[in-house]
Amino acid sequence: MFLIRWPIGRLILLLNFIFSPSAPKRTPQLQKEVDASTAHLSLYQLPACPFCVKTRRAMKRLGLNIELRNINQNEQYREELIREGGKRTVPCLKITNEDQSITWMYESSEIINYLNKFSS
Repeated sequence: MFLIRWPIGRLILLLNFIFSPSAPKRTPQLQKEVDASTAHLSLYQLPACPFCVKTRRAMKRLGLNIELRNINQNEQYREELIREGGKRTVPCLKITNEDQSITWMYESSEIINYLNKFSS
C-alpha cells in the first residue's frame, strides 16, 4: 500500500503547489481582525491527504490563518485527536467555543462551509 500512497501523495502536494489559490487582499488591520476571529480554531491534518489539501486550499482562498496540526509529526496531536475527538480521521477542525467547550468537525465540506463565515 505504501508503494501506491507515497507517489500519489507527492503528486497531490506537487499539484497543490503549482495550482495554489490566491489569498484575498486585505488591509493589515482587517487581516488582524480575521485572524483574531479564527484564533480558537485548529486543523488536525496530514500534508498529502486529499481532503486535507481541499480544506487547506479553502483556508488559503479565504485568507484564514488557522493553526495546522500534523498528526504524523506530533504524537500529542494524534493522541489528542483520538482521545478527545473520538477517532483518528482527518481533516478535523477543533473549535473551542466561547464557553470553553470543544466541538470536533470531521467532514471537509462541512469544515469549509463553517470557515466561509469568517471571510469578509
